[in-house]
Amino acid sequence: MFKIVILVSGSGSNLQAIIDAIKNKYLLDTKITYVLSSVGDAYALTRAKLAEIPTHVVRKQPDISSSQKIIDFLKDKEVDLIVCAGFLEILSKELVDLYKHKIINIHPSLLPKYGGKGMYGIKVHEAVIANKERDSGCTVHYVDSGIDTGQIILQQRVKVKITDTPSILQARILQQEHLLLPRAIRLIKDKKIQ
Repeated sequence: MFKIVILVSGSGSNLQAIIDAIKNKYLLDTKITYVLSSVGDAYALTRAKLAEIPTHVVRKQPDISSSQKIIDFLKDKEVDLIVCAGFLEILSKELVDLYKHKIINIHPSLLPKYGGKGMYGIKVHEAVIANKERDSGCTVHYVDSGIDTGQIILQQRVKVKITDTPSILQARILQQEHLLLPRAIRLIKDKKIQ
């Protein structure tokens, strides 16, 4: 069984896409063992509970980071892959090193464009439209000690329409994220990614 842990902070639509991919047998022999959230009332936790997946809140505190809480929680647990699915905290070097090549992230742009500090959510799509880009999309990449700088696994291009607003573009790209993230997990699980 391929055991994955999902890190979330928001609504959890990418989490739902993974839950559905397991249920529909696109991801065979795969189990989400835990959903960890940096936000105590994130709707992603409700999605996890409805799917009977154990949850845990890893909100940072003045004396302990979210990353340290993740390290402490996962200690002595079997983890094949950690998936950042809308997790809005920067992971520490210690956590990234501990799970080297075992943490992936989905980002709503064609990295390396529109990545890095401050580039998340609607801000990415606002920048894409402001710069009159013809294409945008989404990227699944390995997490390294930088911000959105890890090795790219898969990308999906989405045309930017002249009538697009940031929220319309965001919705179209999110649909592609829901397809791309399970595909990347499957490639990693089947050892088709070097």
